[in-house]
Amino acid sequence: MFRRLSDRKESSVSFTFNGVPTMARQGDSVAAALLAAGHCSTRRTPVSGAARGPYCMMGVCFECLVKIDGRPNRQGCMTTVVAGMRVETQDGAAMPGQEE
Repeated sequence: MFRRLSDRKESSVSFTFNGVPTMARQGDSVAAALLAAGHCSTRRTPVSGAARGPYCMMGVCFECLVKIDGRPNRQGCMTTVVAGMRVETQDGAAMPGQEE
């Protein structure tokens, strides 16, 4: 469904998603990098556990919430990937202060 433009040459950044090494382009948001890598689900809803993923890609809808370096409730579309970043699926609602 999503694919990268082939005419762009940019450096790569390595991060992990749920413990799996993943590559992104320098300057990608977490949500864009995950979609480009084929990951369409970034969180599960607290009530039904339904999978959710990036939707608006501009910080309005909160569908792309993930844990980043142990911190929950991070908007993937508003966070730029940095080398070594640990991104994890967020399961349910994380309360403020719930950090590793």
